[in-house]
Amino acid sequence: MACDKHNSRPRTYKGDFLQACLSANILTFGTYTLKSGRQSPYFFNAGSFHDADLLSAIATAYAHTIIDFLASNPRIPRPDVIFGPAYKGIPLAVCTLLELRRIDRASWAKVKYSFNRKEKKDHGEGGGIVGAALEDTNVLVIDDVITAGTAMRETIEIVKKEKGKVVGFVVALDRMEKIPSANDKDGEPRPSAMGQIRKEYGVPTASIVTLDDLITQLRETGDETDMERLQQYRSRYRASD
Repeated sequence: MACDKHNSRPRTYKGDFLQACLSANILTFGTYTLKSGRQSPYFFNAGSFHDADLLSAIATAYAHTIIDFLASNPRIPRPDVIFGPAYKGIPLAVCTLLELRRIDRASWAKVKYSFNRKEKKDHGEGGGIVGAALEDTNVLVIDDVITAGTAMRETIEIVKKEKGKVVGFVVALDRMEKIPSANDKDGEPRPSAMGQIRKEYGVPTASIVTLDDLITQLRETGDETDMERLQQYRSRYRASD
């Protein structure tokens, strides 16, 4: 099996991740109404990574994505903290940091994790952050899927308020679709939420896989019906970036 220079790891983590998602019905196909009101032919539910094997699969994929992301963007400061926005981001941050340490202990053993509370605690240690303090730290954010970008903006503001700096966003799936509008059938080109965040805040982003990767996987497995529905959806809503 072909390997690259980073820890001699195989180059198959994207395919392995997609296969795990499909086998465990974390990626499903049908008709789903998104928060934006769009009717999507597929749905990704990171909350379904709830057994040890699946957590290992997603942690492995995130870890290798982060390693590649940082290697290909040498200007990004090394993260001091892996931040997982409540709620789905919390286990993702924790299991990914453990996997990063397993892969490269020298680089990751002293990196911390942190997450926010939905409601601030007014007793005990108090505050809105659990785990490492964010002040004067470089923060790498992990989340599942970004569609409208609202959660991304909220996270940037949370970290900024705590006097930290977001140096990157890594998500599991980049849907590659344009930001919703009031008239979502207008046919006008618009960037994706991740593209808009890059433009507004100058924060680099990465994903384990994209909609393109999913379509390629379906083509290789011969699932023509779902592949064609995803291609139609991509054609209708594809982002301009």
